[in-house]
Amino acid sequence: MHPSSCGHQHQVHGPYKNRRSTQNPHFPAPRLGQAKHPQPLAEMSLTFVIVSILALASGANAVISGNYNCTTYNGTAFVYTPAAVACSNVISDASCQVLYAAPNTLYPASGNDAERAYACYTTATATPAATVNDMVTAAISTCPKTCGFCCQTSAYSCSNVAYPRLDCNTITAAQCASSVWRTIIAAECPAACGFCNDGGCVDGVVGCANDISICNTIGLETFVATYCQRTCGKCASSTTTASSASSSTCTSYNADSSSSCTAWAKNGFCTNTFYTTAVRKSYCATTCKLC
Repeated sequence: MHPSSCGHQHQVHGPYKNRRSTQNPHFPAPRLGQAKHPQPLAEMSLTFVIVSILALASGANAVISGNYNCTTYNGTAFVYTPAAVACSNVISDASCQVLYAAPNTLYPASGNDAERAYACYTTATATPAATVNDMVTAAISTCPKTCGFCCQTSAYSCSNVAYPRLDCNTITAAQCASSVWRTIIAAECPAACGFCNDGGCVDGVVGCANDISICNTIGLETFVATYCQRTCGKCASSTTTASSASSSTCTSYNADSSSSCTAWAKNGFCTNTFYTTAVRKSYCATTCKLC
């Protein structure tokens, strides 16, 4: 007769001796790799919070920080102005993107808040970072558009006239290229379109310089005088303007009340009949030679 049938306790020998089984025969043991216990709710919540904080931290780096040139505050965040990216890079765009790799894949554009490449303004590799003027100068001289620094270039960094006939802040890129608007903008809002180096005189249309032979072509005299003034040398000379402005018999003049008179005079302020003599005299009597 088998020992177990006689009421004797079954003896276990070997490595499993004295091990007591707690396994319920109706519920099989978990398979290898299967979790025995669900993740506690508190632990899951903590993980979610940590991930959320990291996501917010990484998103915060996407906003403009460190250097706010050519930006404006829109009520929520600092964003780039249209003038920040209105120019062209001096070297190729592809080269600029290698030299100034965007920290968050996005580059400055009108109205966005993409972080500038750090090399555009600092020698640091993370924010917060102090502006290094040499880095800014290098960026402006090579890749001003990629770095969002167009408004710092000489073509965009002059003063507009004191009382323009149009709102300089609302001028669009289309107006800058329009034959209807270009000459007016050059005289009164040069900083809006990058006309600061043109002395108030620009071609009425884009492209005159592509073929300067038109300046002497018979039959195009009227067109050239109207639309290609700068390329073909049809602008009113500065000497004529100066002589007409200084034709008065005054021997002394009131001091200028504005420090921008020299720039305004280059843009035609002294001779622009839109401004009354009283207005011109109140601001720039000495520069405009007004008694």
